[in-house]
Amino acid sequence: MIELFRGIKVDWLGKRKLFFAISIVLLGIGMASLLIKGEFHYGLDFKGGTVVNVQFTESVDIGAIRNVLPQASIQAVQSTEGGSQFQIELGKAAENEDEIIGQQAVTAALDKTFAGKFKVLGSESVSAKVGGDLRRQAVMATLYALVGILIYIAFRFEWIYGAAAVFAVFHDTLVTLGFFSLFNYEINLTVIAALLTLVGYSVNDTIVVFDRVRENLKLRRRDDFETILNDSINQTLSRTILTSGLTFLTVLALFIFGGEIINNFAFAMVIGIIVGTYSSVAVAAPLVLIYSNARKPKAVAANRR
Repeated sequence: MIELFRGIKVDWLGKRKLFFAISIVLLGIGMASLLIKGEFHYGLDFKGGTVVNVQFTESVDIGAIRNVLPQASIQAVQSTEGGSQFQIELGKAAENEDEIIGQQAVTAALDKTFAGKFKVLGSESVSAKVGGDLRRQAVMATLYALVGILIYIAFRFEWIYGAAAVFAVFHDTLVTLGFFSLFNYEINLTVIAALLTLVGYSVNDTIVVFDRVRENLKLRRRDDFETILNDSINQTLSRTILTSGLTFLTVLALFIFGGEIINNFAFAMVIGIIVGTYSSVAVAAPLVLIYSNARKPKAVAANRR
């Protein structure tokens, strides 16, 4: 493996109070934003509504469409010299509103300004009830993933390692959602997919550190547990920077150049990778140390078996 940092000696655990303070601030900012706004900015998948895809015969400024449909959320799918394609979302559908009514409403509004200059490519709608069901299922899928991770890591290591990893992942998810609320990004099914991806990514990074901790505990029985944790983090730092750095550059490129359609997904990945890498060092490992210090000498003896 390529060694970016050879012989590095950083006292990560000595800075745990600073790390916890940073986490509390990030979580507090996200919670404050959510309390002020009342709820997240849910997409069509979760709140219900109608999406209509419209193709114009000539280039059209998105602002002109917003003037015609001020109540709609509009995204530019494609814009060329030969025409423009837009995705128009009609906020929240009425109780009995279906796809045809939503499409007719958009067509009627656009006809007043762009008559004969556009065509509807298609539309889809989700009722408020279905959106609510999808939202509950997304929450349950995330919780099931966390429970599965807890069981797996507790079986592979000890329960405290599993609990620390799950707490770190829970921290990552809440911080990422806090940024979504703060910057008013839309949460839809693709964002949930990104969050579940980040759950696995963050846990994998944490397991790498814990695996090195387990190896060092067997080889260095006389060393202090905090020293072993610090050395384990430092020894895996090159791997963490390489994998996280390359993944981060990829999703950053998607976020900058990928366009509005995948912007929410890419934003979740960008924030999640940063926070997930941070939590493996700044949240999971310190929690294991705190538990170990609280259970001395019994916990240390158990860790060295």
